[in-house]
Amino acid sequence: MLTEDITLSIDIDRNRHPVSALAEAHRRHRWLQHVLPPHCLHCQAPGLPGLDLCATCWDELPWNDTACPRCGLPLPHPAPACGACLKRAPKITRTLAPLRYADSVTQLLPRFKFHQQLAIGRMLAKLVEHAVLADGIADGMDALIPMPLHRKRLAQRGYNQALELARPLGKSLQLPLRLDLLHRARDTAPQTGLDARARRRNLRGAFVASPSVKGMHVVLLDDVITTGASLREASQALLRSGAAEVRALAIARADTPKHR
Repeated sequence: MLTEDITLSIDIDRNRHPVSALAEAHRRHRWLQHVLPPHCLHCQAPGLPGLDLCATCWDELPWNDTACPRCGLPLPHPAPACGACLKRAPKITRTLAPLRYADSVTQLLPRFKFHQQLAIGRMLAKLVEHAVLADGIADGMDALIPMPLHRKRLAQRGYNQALELARPLGKSLQLPLRLDLLHRARDTAPQTGLDARARRRNLRGAFVASPSVKGMHVVLLDDVITTGASLREASQALLRSGAAEVRALAIARADTPKHR
């Protein structure tokens, strides 16, 4: 249990500045990697070499092998796009979410996002790295933009989960990480429990993009896509400011959005 207590819950001291607290958490994680063998962050069994996930949990991962190339929605068979995207093509030109939001992923992502378990985020980024590189979603792109949090939400949580994923994935993709191109201008209500229509209303006007994005081809990164409302609103802000193209990348995609 000592290993679990140390590696799974890298607590962030909320009384310290978020940047210094995160830096300390990352230093602690690097030290632990040298002294502790990999173990599964889902079931606590011994992990695969270089990965905090065991062989059994790896085999049971819900890969999103057949998906809509425009919105990432899991599909029963290959198709140029899902029905909703054929009816009304999204402004985002491509979307990749290597995993479905199902099974173990529905437990791992919330622990990373809401419970300061940053080691899970690093493991998930490493987990999908091969799929992201093989897909070529970053080919010809200029920058990687993590979905921003409002400063109030960032202060409450202590970190931005999208940024924590973007750090390792940006290095793998050899894409510059740009935090200055998109900002959360309005502190919106939590999206959990809202259907697609309510999510769109909740997010209206939530993002503001910098004029510096003009002419750029960018990849937006989020942890999970539920209805796509957040990515849609953010991409519209970037395109209004002159972005030439917006693609989307996430760890996981929910199977069936509500009332698209």
